[in-house]
This record gives sequence, structure tokens and C-alpha cells, in this order.
Amino acid sequence: MEKDPATCENRVGLGAAARVSADAATTRKIGASEDGEQQAQDVGGPVLKSTERSPAFPASTTLGLDTVNGMMRSRYVTGIGILGESNSGKTACLVSLYLLVSNGLLEGWTFANSASLTGFEDIARAARAWNDGHPPDQITLHTEMADDRQPGLLHLRLKRKSDSRRVDITLPDLPGEWTEALVKSSRSDRLEFMRSAETVWLVVDGKALRELSTRQGAITRLGELLGRLEWMTKECPPKVLVVVTHRDKGELGQSIRDRLGAEIAKRALRAEIVEIAPVAEDETICKSGFGIEALLDASVGAASEAPEFWASTTPTEGSRAYLGYRSDR
Repeated sequence: MEKDPATCENRVGLGAAARVSADAATTRKIGASEDGEQQAQDVGGPVLKSTERSPAFPASTTLGLDTVNGMMRSRYVTGIGILGESNSGKTACLVSLYLLVSNGLLEGWTFANSASLTGFEDIARAARAWNDGHPPDQITLHTEMADDRQPGLLHLRLKRKSDSRRVDITLPDLPGEWTEALVKSSRSDRLEFMRSAETVWLVVDGKALRELSTRQGAITRLGELLGRLEWMTKECPPKVLVVVTHRDKGELGQSIRDRLGAEIAKRALRAEIVEIAPVAEDETICKSGFGIEALLDASVGAASEAPEFWASTTPTEGSRAYLGYRSDR
């Protein structure tokens, strides 16, 4: 009695038509319930699907300390510190390294990745503007920091050809005024990140060392800088490399090397002297990029020689060896 009379199978004049209408009514109810469930699921969802965006370069040209710290938590990163007075050639070292790697001219190394390509391109832009095959008067512009308290770091991942080892390195591009303030007034608050550096480059203007009138001043300031660095990193001393630029002006004389060595010997930190020529004005003496690979190898460590897998030995006659057991029988 509670059912709809129109759905009765025995009703005269209905039969198959009644069954069709009943099935249609049931289908409408099921479809309505499914639509209701779908609408309930869509409530609160996005109206339109977001478009897929292509990867883009980061807005910042250099990396901050927080970004580098996050990178170090995921893999091993070799931190390299760079100190030097204004116009000593710090940025030129970075530009030369980047241009050699990007053009596949750094022997023994290949490019693997970089999280700061825009930063490298920014400092290398002036080096690309040549005039009839002649380099510009000033390869790099003076480094200026957007934040006078935070360093800007550059990142490179390189693959060594000899052992296929991948090396992540970070290098700071700092103004020379930071180094000068460290030497003159011991201001080191902006250089706290140097305490975790494995290697530190002390960049010295090679022209100042070769000029008799400026030589002693350059050597004395280098000794003072080495002393400040020793005080900063006394808990964990880094490897120190004294990087002398303008190798294209000729090799340092032995007397100059001896005076540099005597100044370095006054400090507890040991240092190795590396001569480089980021951009050579006279390529008859050396080519641009001279010494960059040696500087990189000294910073991250040279590849260790692989031991011989199965050394062949010749048994000595008369010696007791399993190889000669019953060999005469």
C-alpha cells in the first residue's frame, strides 16, 4: 500500500512502460545523489586549475647565508673565503673561474650545476664587452653590497674528470672595504661566516708587490690580515692560500717570495703562495686564466691516486710461497 501505484507490474496498460519509467526514476535519484556528492567534494576547491610554470632563475643574484645553510644540510659543501683589499683582483678571480668553466676550458673539471648563475652573469657582464679583440680597461666593476651586513655567496658544482667526484663550493663576492675594515679596526662581525670556511684566499695585488715603492706596504698589510684571520679562526684554522694576481707581468722574483715567506712565518697559520692571471694583458707570458685550476685543486684537495686493483708479483726462487707449492712436481 505504501508503494507508488504507477510502479505496479500488474497494472493494466502499463507493463513495460511502467517498468521503464520506474527505472528512469531510480536512475535520476542515483544520478542526483552522485552529483550532490561531487558538488560537496568540490566545495572549497580551486575554481580553475593552476597553470604549469617553467623553472625560472631566482630573483636574487647571490645566495644568502640561510640558503647556503640549507644546502649544506642536504649535501657536503666546501666553503671558500676570499679576503683582499680593493682592486686586488678578488672579483676577477671569480669571473675567470666562471668563464673558464662555462666555456669548458678548465682542464680537469666540468660544470655540473649552479644555484647562482645570475650572480655569476652579473659580475661577468663587463668582461664580455671587448673592443676589436682587446679587453676592456676594467674587467670587473667595484663590488657593492645591497645589504652592508650580509655577504653575497656564489655557488658552483663541478665534476672532476680524474675520479668523477662532484664538488660543491661556495665563494663570497665581498667589497675590499670589508677587508680593510678588518685590518684597520678589527671589525669582523660581517665576516663571521669565514669561521666555517675550509680554505681562505688572501688575494694580493701582484702589481703592488712588483713595484719597489709599494712592495713593503703590501707585504706588511698581508701580515696584518693574516694575523686578523688567525685570531678569527683560532678554534678551527682553515687552509690559507696567498693568491698573487697579475702573473702575466712575470713570475715573482725569489727575493719577493722570500720576503713573503718571512712575513707568513711570523704567524701560526701556514700559507701557500699561488700565482694567477685572471685576465692576461700580455698572453706571450701566460694566457688568461693561468693558475685558476691550480688554485681550485689546492682549495678542494687534489684527487688521490687509485690503488692498483691486483698487484702482480714475481715469486723469488727459493722463497716460501703458496704460488710455488709443488711447482716442481
